[in-house]
Amino acid sequence: MGRTKFNVDKETDTRTCDGIVFDSRLEMRYYSDVVLPGVENGEIKRFELQKKYELQPSFIYRGKSILPITYVADFYIEYSDGHIEVIDTKGMPDNVAKLKRKLFWFRYPDIQYRWLSYSKKWGGWLDYDTIQKMRRAEKRSRNKKEEMCDGKE
Repeated sequence: MGRTKFNVDKETDTRTCDGIVFDSRLEMRYYSDVVLPGVENGEIKRFELQKKYELQPSFIYRGKSILPITYVADFYIEYSDGHIEVIDTKGMPDNVAKLKRKLFWFRYPDIQYRWLSYSKKWGGWLDYDTIQKMRRAEKRSRNKKEEMCDGKE
């Protein structure tokens, strides 16, 4: 059983739900944990998977055509109260993802764009940045405890 360069299992059965093959198990989990229940209870009015956004248009540079910079969102969600969110499930974003997030925020400032990750330890689906802050705080706390223990020896 191999993996792609993004560490995604090539076997699709572990990331298939409702006949949809998701890019990752995390993405599939968000769909089954949040999107489906939201549709069933009426909180989510409409959603799209893999919605494409243009972050920078194509242009000509010194006679050469430069392709646009695009981004494909995991989820586009319209809620019954009228607000819209673009959701990307993230385990470990790379530098390209971080750059595209900044470009998205710049190009689409009125759309709430969120990176979500799942943490069983901290109660389920949370903003990626929140989980990162919690991990850093936990690490600092651990390091302080280790320093205190080392100082008592």
